[in-house]
Amino acid sequence: MSAEPKHSYTLEEYLELERDSEIRYEYWDGQVFAMSGASPEHEQILVNLISELKNQLKSRPCRVFSSNLRVKVPQYPPYRYPDLTALCDKPEYEEIGGVKTLTNPSLIVEILSPSTEAFDRGDKFSYYKSIPSFHEYLLLAQHRPHATLFVKQSATEWIQTEANDLTGSLYVPSIDCTLHLSEIFQNVEFETTPQHPPLPLF
Repeated sequence: MSAEPKHSYTLEEYLELERDSEIRYEYWDGQVFAMSGASPEHEQILVNLISELKNQLKSRPCRVFSSNLRVKVPQYPPYRYPDLTALCDKPEYEEIGGVKTLTNPSLIVEILSPSTEAFDRGDKFSYYKSIPSFHEYLLLAQHRPHATLFVKQSATEWIQTEANDLTGSLYVPSIDCTLHLSEIFQNVEFETTPQHPPLPLF
């Protein structure tokens, strides 16, 4: 994301900007951030994940939404654009700025980048916890096949599970799906780190 630094926006100005622009923006404390274009790796992972979830959920009344759907975050108002959300309850919406905004996701997914990883793992996760229906948080790396899943146990406790390679998988309880990294990262071309020869001892 990149900030639009011209001036401090009111919430009303931000909502008007969103209505009049084809670009998606996020808003925080008077600052407006344009949602920048994603990398090929990011988009491939997202397409793979949507396909895998749709395949597993096709016989059930569950929903999967991409990053174009706004999600209400009470502690990070007025709304955010997660990379993916899913739920198996009836979707509930609130109209904010003239557009329907999802209020009850159970699974939220963010695909990490070097510029957003710390925020996605830290403050953004804390803000998402203010959504009452939110029960799983899935973080997917772009530079290697790695996934981290946080599952809510209570108001103050979340269990963390990781899958570290293409043989791994993670179970998402609220939507009763097992996600295989071999499917999520299919056709993703990872950059290889150059291997340097060992330094001589003398």
